[in-house]
Amino acid sequence: MRKRIIPDRLQDSHSHNHDWLNLNEIAEVEITSEDSEHPIESALLFKETSGWRASHPGKQTIRLLFTEPQSIRLVRLKFTEHQTQRTQQYQLRYSLDGGRSFQEIARQQWNFSPQGSTSETEEHQVDLTAVTLLELVIIPEISGGDAIASLSQLRLA
Repeated sequence: MRKRIIPDRLQDSHSHNHDWLNLNEIAEVEITSEDSEHPIESALLFKETSGWRASHPGKQTIRLLFTEPQSIRLVRLKFTEHQTQRTQQYQLRYSLDGGRSFQEIARQQWNFSPQGSTSETEEHQVDLTAVTLLELVIIPEISGGDAIASLSQLRLA
């Protein structure tokens, strides 16, 4: 009998080395707020590891405005929460016309729990060309309250 061991697809997609876009060179960032100790660069740049954190509770928006239209095949988002049990929702969308109109890529919820689920990594496979703006809206606690939004990592390929 012939057989072969094949890699797990999910594991393979997380460990694969992608040609990540250098956001520092190709995009301008707009944000609704940021904690001075956890600036947005900490989630977008390769050498940074501390991630971004909002300066106040509630809904937060992160926008990447590209200097030239971009082709995007993959969007990786990583969220981490070790302290508070909460249900977070995010919406990811893009624009081809500088923000006059948007198309949704994903809208998802995730339950964080310090005793169990403290990290969420999502990879959205897309086939987008001529993207001028990418927007991430985070609602850190869908029931309201004083939860602070954070983002460990945002990568584009």
